Amino acid sequence: MAKKDDEFLKKLLATFRVEADEHLKAMSSGLLELEKAPVGAHRAELVETIFREAHSLKGAARAVNFTDIESVCQSLENVFAGMKSGAGASGQLFDLLQQALNALGRLLSPESAAAARPALATLIRRLDDAMKEPSPARAEPASPAAAEPAPAVRVPASETVRISAAKLDAAMRHAEELLAARLAAGERARELRGFVAALATRKKERAETQTVLRALERSLGRSGRRNGSDGTAGERRILSRLIEQLEAGSLFVKTLEHRLSGLARSAEGDHRALTTMIDNLLQSVKEMQLLPLASLLEALPRMVRELARDRGKQAELSIRGGEIEIDRRILEELKDPLIHLLRNCVDHGVETPAERVQKGKPAHGTISISISQKDGGKIEVAVADDGAGIDVAKVRAAAARLGEMPAEEAERLDEREALALVFRSGISTSPIITDLSGRGLGLAIVREKVERLGGAIALETRAGAGTTFRVVLPLTLATFRGILVRASEQLFVIPASSVERVARAAARDIQTVENRETIALGGQAVSLVRLGDVLEIPRKGESADT
Repeated sequence: MAKKDDEFLKKLLATFRVEADEHLKAMSSGLLELEKAPVGAHRAELVETIFREAHSLKGAARAVNFTDIESVCQSLENVFAGMKSGAGASGQLFDLLQQALNALGRLLSPESAAAARPALATLIRRLDDAMKEPSPARAEPASPAAAEPAPAVRVPASETVRISAAKLDAAMRHAEELLAARLAAGERARELRGFVAALATRKKERAETQTVLRALERSLGRSGRRNGSDGTAGERRILSRLIEQLEAGSLFVKTLEHRLSGLARSAEGDHRALTTMIDNLLQSVKEMQLLPLASLLEALPRMVRELARDRGKQAELSIRGGEIEIDRRILEELKDPLIHLLRNCVDHGVETPAERVQKGKPAHGTISISISQKDGGKIEVAVADDGAGIDVAKVRAAAARLGEMPAEEAERLDEREALALVFRSGISTSPIITDLSGRGLGLAIVREKVERLGGAIALETRAGAGTTFRVVLPLTLATFRGILVRASEQLFVIPASSVERVARAAARDIQTVENRETIALGGQAVSLVRLGDVLEIPRKGESADT
């Protein structure tokens, strides 16, 4: 019984962590939007939404006895209650609120929860001191209505369901395994068509035989009448009996042909229906694998804000096209490349506020992620900044310094060719190594991961105006289908798109015609070519020199 209770508790905590993570993401994105929102109805709406998220998280934490998270959420409620009452919010307050969300994130992780607890008392005191006037939120828990978590603004639970990624992958594998059944059904339908055609040929041959025998019967009759002899009577009786048997057999063949034709039509209809159902199932499972890019991008504005602050800069991230859906597996692999590109924008692209003001730019830098759909089932993710741009001369110098090419050859490269060098490992225009970049590895890693996903990356830059990285990726991971074959004890996969038909041929069925091996297929002699011979793989028992 205790074991079942432990398993139930584990599932309950796992569910809570997923729900809590959603609340944190919603609060984080809401705070970033609130910081930029002017005073008005929209700002009040944002405060209310974040307040509800904190309240819901507090109620969920209380249900699983996460008292630390409950305490932090209580203090967050005090702050948002003050905002609802009209209290102002400074940049320092927003920094404090983001620190509180970071602390909540650490408390949710079993690996970092213990390390996060010692600083909680100070964090809660700072949150409580942030609003000087007492907040009525402290008295709310006594009310039965306030004891229940307020409903979060989200899709109704009846329209969504959580399912593990492992189960989705298993469903995809099982759906793809049905392709073998579809191919087998198609092969059976083709075999039945072949039987019908063979039977039709046999029926025609029997009809020709009957015609010849009837002509022979008439000829024998005429011969007997001319000779006035009954010598041919016995032969005529035998011939008549043979013709009767052929006619009776013709009726059976006609009935068999009719039934086989019906079976062939039914098999073809079943194959078409099975093809449609399997294709629809595969498409549905593929769509189940799709997630909006926003699910990956939600945490990035906050990351950019904190990275810029750590580097003494000011930058904000804007996102367009986050509603576009992409394969979950691509989404997971895209996270690291995007983070690398954003780090590059912060460290190399956006200048310090003083430098930007000196250049006539706003002190605040702008980084953007724009997602758009392309033809051929692809999307483009454009990561851009309005910073200093890439100095092409420094790229050429870095390539020559690292021995990638002679300095003279580097100077002869045009701008596009020179910019492509930044994706090589070790090439960096940064004069110092920082915790963000400077080793010249980031962009090389980005290109490697993007190409592994079947995509491509390119960049555009303008001196003093900024840089744009364009990543083109497929919407879904390509599924390679093929036929597994063995030749000379080695396994090979032949692309299914290049296979017209699969058939077995016994060794005794292989005949030699004009010094070439052939097999009978579909009533025709087809040349046989061995895969091992084509690939020049020695046959078993032969040396490579024979």
